Amino acid sequence: MTEQHRGPGPEHRADSAGQPWAGRHLKPNPFSGDDGAIQPAMAAALALESRPQRVVAVVAALRETRVLAPIVAHEHPGTDEHGNPKPHAADTFRLGDRSGDAMASANLVSVRTPDGRSAVPVFSSVDALQAWDATARPVPVEGARAALAAVQESDSLLVLDPGNELTVLVPRPAVWAIARQQPWTPSWEDPEVTHAATQALRGLTELVGLRTEPGDRSELRIRLAVRADVTPERLREVLNAASQALSNDALIRERSDSLELAPQVMAG
Repeated sequence: MTEQHRGPGPEHRADSAGQPWAGRHLKPNPFSGDDGAIQPAMAAALALESRPQRVVAVVAALRETRVLAPIVAHEHPGTDEHGNPKPHAADTFRLGDRSGDAMASANLVSVRTPDGRSAVPVFSSVDALQAWDATARPVPVEGARAALAAVQESDSLLVLDPGNELTVLVPRPAVWAIARQQPWTPSWEDPEVTHAATQALRGLTELVGLRTEPGDRSELRIRLAVRADVTPERLREVLNAASQALSNDALIRERSDSLELAPQVMAG
């Protein structure tokens, strides 16, 4: 059972504290002489074998290194009867080949994740970008700038090196933390998330415990210890109720991008 917590779309111009994203000012881009090679911190992050550790390390690297944003040129669509530029047509792809709504040449491209959300793709190197789209123009940007773009132009998601075997989807809470230049704690390591989940499920007496861990299909997996005497029919009802209770919790929605439930019936 999996749930995605959608972040703010382009219509949301402020963070959860009410501070407008558009007002954030970052230092000038320092990468004018960039040669396009992967930077050491990002290379070290991508070399980690554990996927959860890799995500955490990539988030840390995004705070201090540049990434390459793809700019895809499109034929100008012309003007309307008032002389205003017509909107560019959207090209829809799928994450893993070249998925996304291609924006105008002055903007970043966006991609579609497997669950249908929109993410901003960035690349660790020119080689990784060209493997994805040989026609795209690489533009070096700070990780924080890319995160701001993801908040403003997508569902607050970044995807590093789409189409690569080491593709990393940066979860929404981490993107917000990078954009706000604040710390990020992975949801599976956050004691407040564990406490909130425990409180949200306290009315379900069939559950006798829980623990959080990285998910396979989602950012967060919550393992639920279930009493041995619970019937399969009742277990389905309990899982539906648990899913609803967790999705209604504001802290869990804010700090986890997506979650899955994994019930484990205790020995009798």
